[in-house]
Amino acid sequence: MKINHLKVNHLVNPMGFDLTEPTISYVVEETNGKRQTKAQVLAAKDEAFQNIIYDSGEKEDIVSTAFVLPIDMEPETRYYWKVRVWADNGESAESEAAWFETGKGGEWKADWITPSLPKDVQAVLMKNVSVSKPVKKARMYMVGLGVYELYLNGQKQGEEVLLPGLCDFDTWIPYQTYEMELQKGENLIEVALGDGWYKGWYGLRQTSENYGDRLAAIAELHITYEDGTTETICTDTSWKARRSRVVYSGIYPGEVYDTTLDTSKVFTVEAIDLDKKKLSPRLSPAITIHERIKPIEVIHTPAGETVLDMGQNMVGWLSFRCKAPEGTKLFFQFGEILQDDNFYNENLRTAKAEFTYISDGTERWVRQHFTFYGFRFVKVVGWEGEPDPEDFRGLVIHSEMEELGHIETSDPLVNQLIHNAKWGQKGNFLDVPTDCPQRDERYGWTGDAQIFSGTACFNMDTYAFYTKFGKDVYAEQLKLNGSVPDVVPVANYPGDASTAWGDAATIIPWNVYLHYGDKGILSRQYASMKAWVDYMRREDEKYGNKYLWQSGFHYADWLALDGNVEGGVYGATDPFLISSGYYYYSTNIVAKTAKILGKEEDAAYYKELAEKIYDAFIKEYFTPNGRLCVNTMTAHVVVLYMGLTPDFAYEKTCAGLLEILKKNKYHLNTGFVGTPYLCPVLSENGMNDIAYRLLMEKGFPGWLYEVLMGATTVWERWNSVMPDGKISGTGMNSLNHYSYGSIVEWMYRYMLGIQPCEEAAGFKKFRIAPVPNYQIQWAKASLRSAAGRIFSAWAIEGKNLKLEVTVPFDAQAVIVLPDAEIQAIAAQTKGKDGILSVVQAGKNVEVTAAAGTYIFCYEPTVPCRRIYSIDSPMEELMAYEGTKKVLDAEYFTFVKNLPFYDELYTLQELMNGPFTNVPYEQQEKIDRLLRAVE
Repeated sequence: MKINHLKVNHLVNPMGFDLTEPTISYVVEETNGKRQTKAQVLAAKDEAFQNIIYDSGEKEDIVSTAFVLPIDMEPETRYYWKVRVWADNGESAESEAAWFETGKGGEWKADWITPSLPKDVQAVLMKNVSVSKPVKKARMYMVGLGVYELYLNGQKQGEEVLLPGLCDFDTWIPYQTYEMELQKGENLIEVALGDGWYKGWYGLRQTSENYGDRLAAIAELHITYEDGTTETICTDTSWKARRSRVVYSGIYPGEVYDTTLDTSKVFTVEAIDLDKKKLSPRLSPAITIHERIKPIEVIHTPAGETVLDMGQNMVGWLSFRCKAPEGTKLFFQFGEILQDDNFYNENLRTAKAEFTYISDGTERWVRQHFTFYGFRFVKVVGWEGEPDPEDFRGLVIHSEMEELGHIETSDPLVNQLIHNAKWGQKGNFLDVPTDCPQRDERYGWTGDAQIFSGTACFNMDTYAFYTKFGKDVYAEQLKLNGSVPDVVPVANYPGDASTAWGDAATIIPWNVYLHYGDKGILSRQYASMKAWVDYMRREDEKYGNKYLWQSGFHYADWLALDGNVEGGVYGATDPFLISSGYYYYSTNIVAKTAKILGKEEDAAYYKELAEKIYDAFIKEYFTPNGRLCVNTMTAHVVVLYMGLTPDFAYEKTCAGLLEILKKNKYHLNTGFVGTPYLCPVLSENGMNDIAYRLLMEKGFPGWLYEVLMGATTVWERWNSVMPDGKISGTGMNSLNHYSYGSIVEWMYRYMLGIQPCEEAAGFKKFRIAPVPNYQIQWAKASLRSAAGRIFSAWAIEGKNLKLEVTVPFDAQAVIVLPDAEIQAIAAQTKGKDGILSVVQAGKNVEVTAAAGTYIFCYEPTVPCRRIYSIDSPMEELMAYEGTKKVLDAEYFTFVKNLPFYDELYTLQELMNGPFTNVPYEQQEKIDRLLRAVE
């Protein structure tokens, strides 16, 4: 038995974070035990645990996904902790020691300072610190604005970049903590500053100085000497400044770095009046370089350009080995795609995305500092000779998030789609969940964040990332009477209270709770969640108190393809149906959250409110005979997904959705609201084959279309690039936009069937309910969940379906075997250790199992080979190899040559359509086809 993945607030050994309520989690692995019988948590102020300050004792109610350490913490103190676990089979283990360190204590003695230079000049602040005796401990508590890097004796401190990141600087400013290795004698401390998001070129409305107009920093160096004495070095007017060799920098424009610049002249600094009360311990996980990618090719374009192809649309920096003579000017431009085989960056709009480097003749590896790029291709100007790929590396930058989930299937195109979605997350999870990482936007659009949050939680441990984002969401809400802005942080971008976008306040923390089982996120965000629902309630009351939200502007089904305007961005679905649907959905989440947090009065209130919204919704949007009044694909999907379909309307609603899909020739036309829910709704409601068909669609619109077009991340639009390789437009066309990557959540939850349960969040209890389909021959997923490693795999082997499932230690799963009979399954589970029950549940068999690995192989009651019906597309039916085996060549040719074959899409339509008038002998042949597929 081993105890691994020790975290505090889902961070590994965090130093200087906001740890108001330190919550530990751990995972037990490599054991034959089934469940944890007891555990013990120890905390101490020393790594040897000689000074124990907390001992839980051996307790049966310690839950591995979240245990709050009930200790009174002192500032600037490192605490060590470990856990002991006992299993039901007698095994036990003790973890290694983990730690966390609290942030700065007391009032800030330091001053905010700014260089006495023009405000557009990039600068470095500096201070010599003299150390005359042995140092026991030294910590630097500091932050620089806009972005900064800290150096000690010429060495960059820490692995993090682009600090302090992006937040609602109007409300709070997170500071960072550094462990400083001071040497005896003189120590030069330098703080390099860049404009960043805080004061540089950033934003679609106000394009600069969104939060401030001066570079600034505040810092306190706390030194504890071996003799017990202490010293504090503070930023004040005794510090000095010099010009930076980063001559110019910005999030959108890029960076200019001049190594020939004389920076020896020293300037004074001055105090600046910034509010110290805004300073707060950090929440953001580290922003670091995670991968280093070598270019796959050096391209010489028809236009005579030299272009590096990184082989992957990535986000971060370009590093290169510079050997250029003194005075050489190297110039780089970054883009996502080539056009006519030439470099192209017009879809970045006004963002320049450039880097200029002026060499001093010294050979060195070069990187950027205070910008980042979204790119696959790099145009290189000024390089002497043929560039060697070995001299270049793409530095992939994103927030620190442990990768948890991996999916692989029999289809390489689907595997590439999964890869693309994960890289979309990497590229857009840089401190804030942005819509895109490359053009003049890079905003924390709340709608995009909400849509993708389920996929994000499967892919990576996003608990800490979303905790920080949640703080910003609520900070912005407090300025808007509970409404949620369209983008967070706002950065002077107007707009709020749009359905689906505002629901990020409720849906994201709920998803995080379901995945990680730590209700701390609910406690922290409860006021925010409640404020959003209360805002919708007030809007409802203002416009008639109908228990519907039918007012205001809404993006609604953004970028749907069924809109009335060619090339428009607004879908055809009534935005008030969507807003009322989310009104119900979010209210339900708040009611459940209140119940979990023990807020019984709130739980009752919001439960009753949800019921009233439900009743009003049904009366408003369904006819008495069960027809949905808004006849769009997204409308049907929303009411089915959100539980807003009454029993009397269920059959007609499902049939209505199917009919719309048929009329659209089984292509989706949904946008940001409908798309994430479409395939889950189909799989849940008897149309799983169509969900797979949509997944496997290789034409426009479809996920695999962009894969076939060479995408390595997910596009913003279904047709961002046209079949001829030309980009479809430059107004709003990102090639790294994760929203539609939400299909991967369907793959986890339905294709592989891994579904968390509300009753025991964090996968302490969960379902494995895969829904295989012949269009994928096999699939497998591994998820390092909060409870431990979950594995789900299936394969179609002839007539048989084979499934393999792993349930982690101290967890329990209900394994749903599709189209199975209990007799066959009971024989395979009889006497199997860990099997708790086997029951027939309709057409499926449900096996409840404790920890362990389980393999099932059986012939489904609906054979895997029976893959077509009279509703199957004729085009697909005739392409199926099995059809050719069943039908002789003459008959196969007959079917292909049927009148109206190109217009008629399914066999059902063929039978009910103009074919009723064909000669009897032809009708008999059609009957043969029907019998063949049935």
